[in-house]
Amino acid sequence: MPLNRRKFLEKSAVTGAGVALAGAVGAPGAQAAEAREDKRGAKRYAFTVLGTTDLHGNVFNWDYFTDKEFDDKDHNDIGLAKVSTLVNRVREEKGRRNTLLIDAGDTIQGTQLSYYYAKVDPITAEGGPVHPMAQAMNAMGYDAAALGNHEFNYGIPVLRKFEQQCRFPLLGANALDAKTLRPAFAPYSMHRLRTPCGRDVKVAVLGLTNPGIAIWDKANVQGKMTFPGLEEQAAKWVPKLRSMGADVVIVSAHSGSSGTSSYGDQLPYIENAAGLVAEQVPGIDAILVGHAHTEIPEYFVTNKRTGKQVVLSEPLKWGQRLTLFDFQLVWDKGRWAVEKVGAQVLNSNTVEEDPKIVRLLSDEHEKVVAYVNQVIGTNAAEMTSAEAPYKDVPIIDLINHIQADTVKQALAGSEHAALPVLSQAACFSRSARIPAGEVTIRDVAGLYVFENTLEARLMTGAQMKAYLEFSANYFALTAPDAQVDPAKLTNANGTPDYNYDVVSGLSYEIDIAKPAGSRVTNVRFEGQPLADDAKFVFAVNNYRANGGGNFPHVAAAPLLWSNSEEIRNTMIAWVKAKGSIDPAGFAAVDWKLTRNGTPVF
Repeated sequence: MPLNRRKFLEKSAVTGAGVALAGAVGAPGAQAAEAREDKRGAKRYAFTVLGTTDLHGNVFNWDYFTDKEFDDKDHNDIGLAKVSTLVNRVREEKGRRNTLLIDAGDTIQGTQLSYYYAKVDPITAEGGPVHPMAQAMNAMGYDAAALGNHEFNYGIPVLRKFEQQCRFPLLGANALDAKTLRPAFAPYSMHRLRTPCGRDVKVAVLGLTNPGIAIWDKANVQGKMTFPGLEEQAAKWVPKLRSMGADVVIVSAHSGSSGTSSYGDQLPYIENAAGLVAEQVPGIDAILVGHAHTEIPEYFVTNKRTGKQVVLSEPLKWGQRLTLFDFQLVWDKGRWAVEKVGAQVLNSNTVEEDPKIVRLLSDEHEKVVAYVNQVIGTNAAEMTSAEAPYKDVPIIDLINHIQADTVKQALAGSEHAALPVLSQAACFSRSARIPAGEVTIRDVAGLYVFENTLEARLMTGAQMKAYLEFSANYFALTAPDAQVDPAKLTNANGTPDYNYDVVSGLSYEIDIAKPAGSRVTNVRFEGQPLADDAKFVFAVNNYRANGGGNFPHVAAAPLLWSNSEEIRNTMIAWVKAKGSIDPAGFAAVDWKLTRNGTPVF
């Protein structure tokens, strides 16, 4: 069990060390042949570390936005109930005492299930519920979890309550108190694995989170917490863990492995630094990678100082995969040494949901299903996002229409009330759909799946042109006479859909036959060429306004207004207030893809 949290806080307040200790992993399950002597009498021991990441509030194999079982083109399944079955099988095979279960962050945001228990029936209320993710992870016997950036979306009080409800430590060696610069959370946890030969194996888990929190959740953390680089903090803590007797050091890092940052040079710290940590910091045996939502079964990085191979693994997202790090240790010179370590991932679509987890959280699930199916209005014509990445479609216009309307009302009577309002929106889900007829909460919520809030920034015409030009990097260079395949047209340079913005209030063309940097043409405002010195109010989400995606100018633009309400809730409230949606009132084709002036579609 973790050290008493009050004692931990008292200890860290005195020493700044912030150690979360865990005792020996409990009674054995199936007796695996985890310890043995070879022909020369050398003692060996094997154990397995299981890892998840980016669970994003998924307990069940259920899509609350479509109100049916989750499915995608690869027929992945999602949720902790599925993962639990995989975990149980591995524990049965390896022996319960020879396994650890850890997570790499982004746990309490992403589904309507997690939203409901943060906002509708909040865990922070007096006598409030226990968060479903805490219930599930406690029942599964997690040993530790790193903090993800999305842990901060609902504010620090919700995160602290979730932390209290977890029977395992939340780790963040680079999540520091802004005033004392001491760890605001446990930096690491230490676990003892009992072996039949030699002394116990001490396994340290170091948790690292994403520096981008300072940008993406600025409103929640500014002046309260600071987030230095992963490499710097790993270099500080790994030697300490070794000096404390750790035989094995595992890093759980909510940070991808690419070495890149979506926010450019706005922070002096790398967003996706897991590979750099492996390369630069000696003494690490394995890294559980998170944040990037990619599948990396096994990836080796050579440490530059020692030449040692460090294994990395990332188990995709949402509980679609489970990483297994298999360690082989040998007793050498009076201590355990890692002889070999490898990684693999298991697919959760190969098993059924664990009945124990289903029984545990079925009531919470049904409450949320009922909530998201509340009817809040009507819609005159069906709208979908299937073609939104490459065509101007009404469903994205709806987001911009509501955002612009909200900002106009907020600035009414202010010195900026007379300025025209532009708005940005992105396609967050290609499967979003608002049907004709009755509209429910889930229909609207499914269009805006992130907990972004709304801001108003002051921008010029020249800045808006640069903004549009940057956004157009999303499209692959396509020759004028080449056949256009929509499946290959988008996501150039690895740009995700959520980093392609369309802007309402202007009309423009994107010439995909021209190289990046010279694609946006014929930019007009109210039918006239856009003047560089024209001034606009720009309705923009906080992720983008704070530097997410590294779009030019917006992060430095003057802030005119901001709101703490999620855009998703603003949209739901707007539909409730209006009672009806009619695309004829706001839909227009303001942008299009061209090649040498000829429309692509």
